[in-house]
Amino acid sequence: MCAQIPRVLGRIGRLCRRTDPRAVRLLVGCQVVTGVSAAVLLAATARAMGPLLGGGAVADRLRGALPALLVVALAAALTRVSGAVAVYAERRITPVLTTATDTTLVEAVCRVEASAYAVDGFSDRQEAAEMGVVRTQVMIGDAQRLLSALIRMVTAGGVLSVLDPLMLPLLLLAVLPAGAGAVLTARVDYEIHYANIADRNIRSMMRWWATTPRCGDEVRANSMTDYLVFWYRTLSQRCDRRTLAAAPRTLRISLFSALVSGVFLVVAWGALAWLAASGRIELAVAATAVVAVQTTLAALSQVVVNGAAVFHTSLYLGDMQAFLDDAAARAPRRGGHVLTAPVEEIRVEEAVYRYPGKERPAVDGVSLTLRRGEILAVVGANGSGKSTLTRLLTGIHLPDKGRVTWNGTDLAGTDPATVWTNTGLVPQIFAQWPLRVRENITLGQPRTHDDGPVWEAVDAVGLREAVDDLPAGLDTLLARDTFGGTELSGGQWQRVACSRALYRRPALLILDEPTSQMDPRGEHRIFERIKAIAADRITVVVTHRLENTRIADHIVVMEHGRITEQGRYDDLVHAGGTFAELLALSQDR
Repeated sequence: MCAQIPRVLGRIGRLCRRTDPRAVRLLVGCQVVTGVSAAVLLAATARAMGPLLGGGAVADRLRGALPALLVVALAAALTRVSGAVAVYAERRITPVLTTATDTTLVEAVCRVEASAYAVDGFSDRQEAAEMGVVRTQVMIGDAQRLLSALIRMVTAGGVLSVLDPLMLPLLLLAVLPAGAGAVLTARVDYEIHYANIADRNIRSMMRWWATTPRCGDEVRANSMTDYLVFWYRTLSQRCDRRTLAAAPRTLRISLFSALVSGVFLVVAWGALAWLAASGRIELAVAATAVVAVQTTLAALSQVVVNGAAVFHTSLYLGDMQAFLDDAAARAPRRGGHVLTAPVEEIRVEEAVYRYPGKERPAVDGVSLTLRRGEILAVVGANGSGKSTLTRLLTGIHLPDKGRVTWNGTDLAGTDPATVWTNTGLVPQIFAQWPLRVRENITLGQPRTHDDGPVWEAVDAVGLREAVDDLPAGLDTLLARDTFGGTELSGGQWQRVACSRALYRRPALLILDEPTSQMDPRGEHRIFERIKAIAADRITVVVTHRLENTRIADHIVVMEHGRITEQGRYDDLVHAGGTFAELLALSQDR
């Protein structure tokens, strides 16, 4: 604990200074005032004890002790005021620092290479880092209480050492076992927390899917409730078993440390009683020593308690910092070439990509050339590598072998932000953002007060009538479980996702199963729009509905990560290959 705390306090101090330097100075100043007040209080108490315990009339004794008693009252009042101001400064820093830390974590996750999500343990380390954010909320309070207790301990211990040098080491011996016990208990808690991360992570996801209104119909109509509750309870009980298994260890630690501390505390009080009874110290000094012992003991206990809390926090902050460092190492490390529109040509040259932990490549030796004004259709069975190919085209993934170039420039040497500025993507699993209709369409683009382009995107996907029927039009919040929100149907949400990509007016437009939830009228409208705007961009359509590939200038068929057929629709229909087989199966109803 002693090795960790200075480093942790230094880190906390640096974070706080960046957050609110004035509040930090106020907080430190309050701790100094508290420590000085404690020293003055003890010194004044010692001065007051002489007259109070001396001879003479009570009134004379009180009159003689009055100046010292007034100083005691003033020092006590100053201690209370500085404590209140310290709490104010802490509340100034804590919410801002927590928000900054939380935002840093979210940004780090959003900026990693997409391949990081597939790395074993990445989500578990992220969950561990989340606990670091949670501990940030109590970190400042623990740190300032530790500093306050340290200052009080030093001042009170100094007074006690002047009264009798023997008392301070005895009190330290009485408190150190409790400190050791607190550190060992913190270690046990941390081990249990870390052992439960994976189960707790799964349980959290299971809880969300089981309770979100989005899945409510499926859960109820398919009688899933009992099984989901059983699964959730099983995960919870598994975490509880680990926690309960550690309870005897923490009990043994607590009992042993309490026993040793109690023995030394009895020795300390016995030593004080012996000094007073044997006349080695005066009665007034003994009375002051009692106050000093109580003050020092309380300060020592607070140092131990808050020191253990800071130490405990340091373990989670360490996890958070390790995750942030790992995320920074996994952020895109690409060249600085700036891509500018128009994008005339995209080439895929012998690209190979294998997901972490997988034995077979998802894309295996694919070569393609896409030109502006052309529509490419990609078809194939599930798991054939279609979606992975689109991730390579957009630079979301970089190939393990081969390369992908835009206008002759390798994406590995290109600033990814400039690539994605020129990309519009409608993935198979698209986000249903709990935002207003307008923000759902313009998300990712510069803010604008002109709704003209928004309505153009809405009209392009045939969503105008649905938007007009909403309570507040473009200002309608699309979140049924939020007050004032509204929910769309699956097909309407898919139109919103398509309008979001069209609103960007991208140089590369990729639509991965863009009409899987739409009615025939909506599907027809989307593909008519794709044909109408194809001349200004490169368009890629991934679909299982092979009739829709008629609009394509070129079709590729993928199997096991490779292109096995390619050509125009009419050529592939009569080629007798996989495309013709899949088309025949789709028409055999």
